[in-house]
Amino acid sequence: MSHSFGAVRMKVVIVFAAGILVSWVLSVLGEEMIGLSPCNFPAIYNFGDSNSDTGGNSAAFYPAGPPSGETFFHKPAGRGSDGRLIIDFIAKHLRLPYLSAYLDSIGTSFRHGANFATGGARIRRFNTSFFVTGESPFSLDIQIVQFDQFKARTSNLYNHAKKHSHRRNLPRPQDFSKALYTFDIGQNDIAAGLQTMSHGQLKAIIPGIIDQLATAVEHLYQNGARTFWIHNTGPIGCLPVTQHYYHRPMPGILDQHGCVIAQNEMAKEFNRQLKSAVIKLREQLPDAALTYVDVFAAKYKLIGNAKKQGFVDARNICCGYLEDDSHVYCGNKAKINGSEVYAGSCEDPSLYISWDGVHYTEAANHWIANHIVNGSFSDPPVPITHACHKGQSV
Repeated sequence: MSHSFGAVRMKVVIVFAAGILVSWVLSVLGEEMIGLSPCNFPAIYNFGDSNSDTGGNSAAFYPAGPPSGETFFHKPAGRGSDGRLIIDFIAKHLRLPYLSAYLDSIGTSFRHGANFATGGARIRRFNTSFFVTGESPFSLDIQIVQFDQFKARTSNLYNHAKKHSHRRNLPRPQDFSKALYTFDIGQNDIAAGLQTMSHGQLKAIIPGIIDQLATAVEHLYQNGARTFWIHNTGPIGCLPVTQHYYHRPMPGILDQHGCVIAQNEMAKEFNRQLKSAVIKLREQLPDAALTYVDVFAAKYKLIGNAKKQGFVDARNICCGYLEDDSHVYCGNKAKINGSEVYAGSCEDPSLYISWDGVHYTEAANHWIANHIVNGSFSDPPVPITHACHKGQSV
């Protein structure tokens, strides 16, 4: 009996050891498939909206005021948050400096990249004014034109500089082809469409919007870019500023987390078409490494598990005033029922997912960034440090 038990135990040990060996072999093979060495990106060039704007709007129009930036920078830093954004944590993960906004000319270094994102930007150009709607005039096509000019002018200055000191804040021309090109844009296209169109009308224009993003990627590729990290759009129906207007919704309007189902479905449709476009671009651009990142899934996972992850209910906002039918935006004052209300920030932003009803807190951005840089929400599932290595869609 004991002999039989010993034999069984030995078999278990052997099987367990074999399992470890197989796991180790698969791990090594997996590393070899993505390339043993990291990409060591020398720079990041980012295109997007307020989800990744690190000072573009503040430089172009009015500077962001307090209490934005209070958590990390301890002063306004051109970001729609109390601190850092996902793009900041990506830069930190890649051991690069935080990106300077292309439009910010004061005390700026572009040696390791530039940020062309501006709050309110869309992929699709539109006919309105920043002073009317608050939306950026720097649509994706304009951001690409700005990049072209940036690349041409900095390369010319670098090549004609007579002193090293004249070059230190300029990108090295040879680094453009080795850089990481990131996209986080599309949310404002969906938001604007939801406000001004029927769902059928909005769905009909999504293919054209996606085509414009694909054209931007193709243009960058034709001009030497090779590595692309493309975020899809987030769960717009889960933004507290959206949920606020659904006081007593009919059954079937909201999901189990209080998110507006129809709005999230529109974002998912955008994302399905974006993923298909990325897959198609892999065939058209043979030397490109394109990674599609499911930011929607990462953000929705956080929202659905807010309390388990140490946050308060995801519908609560840290900065701003959302009561009844009144909405005072973060940092502003307004008179409500005859009394002046200042929409200040909460005592501890690290407990909140939403900063101001639209944008995320530094704590939430950090959580999301940590969950996407390792490749677990990516297609192909490669970490961002290895994104220059081509992979196949899974």
